[in-house]
Amino acid sequence: MIDPSAHIRIARPCGDLAAAERFYVQGLGLDVLWRTTERVSGEHDLLMVGPAGGPWHFELTRDPEHPIEPAPTVDDLFVLYLGAPVDEALVTRLVAAGGTRVPAHNPYWDEHGVTVADPDGYRLVLCSRSWG
Repeated sequence: MIDPSAHIRIARPCGDLAAAERFYVQGLGLDVLWRTTERVSGEHDLLMVGPAGGPWHFELTRDPEHPIEPAPTVDDLFVLYLGAPVDEALVTRLVAAGGTRVPAHNPYWDEHGVTVADPDGYRLVLCSRSWG
């Protein structure tokens, strides 16, 4: 059985780590937990972002020698359950930081939140509902 308090890391390729950092840090308000861009042969550049002290984080990677271009679909979602109406100022910050407000593929997410595509095209859903 998996401990429900286990930490979670979500990793995915990124086309531009600086653009992703602007979106997730300046736009969403996450913290940079770790960054490696030393261009060491055989190693990936990476950016880890998440809430300080939180049980999860994103690891965004870029292999400078063999880059993998991100290939998001309309159903690749990162959903944050806010438990409150979505603050339009937050959406404005996300767009100013390189995001694009988009309609959700599943109308449920438009009914209960706002969807913003990050610079790589992956979708962040700010959901007004609570989890659980």
